[in-house]
Amino acid sequence: MAALLDGPSMLRAGSKRRVLDMIRSVWFDSTGGAIYGNSMKLTKTTLYLPEADHRRVKALARQRNQPTAELLREAIAEYALRHDGRPVPRSVGIGHSGQGDLAERAEELLEGMGHDS
Repeated sequence: MAALLDGPSMLRAGSKRRVLDMIRSVWFDSTGGAIYGNSMKLTKTTLYLPEADHRRVKALARQRNQPTAELLREAIAEYALRHDGRPVPRSVGIGHSGQGDLAERAEELLEGMGHDS
């Protein structure tokens, strides 16, 4: 399970957050409500895990301050999305610069643009 959540993926580097956002938007659109609202139709299932994986999942859920069931639903949705055979559009992540402070520095970076020198 740990490899599923943190291991290398077939998706481009840095796309994990975008994939999770896509999963959340798909869940929201398909249920007509919030993911954890009463309108989400859930099916109860039983999952048998090796003890070591169970301990890792419980620790990760505790670390992220979220219920174990929520973590497992997220992991299963991410896995299903990666392996459903539909390619991720090439445009996903096209504007990702790798620089987290662009919005804060927008004025500085755009200073002088559009003016003749």
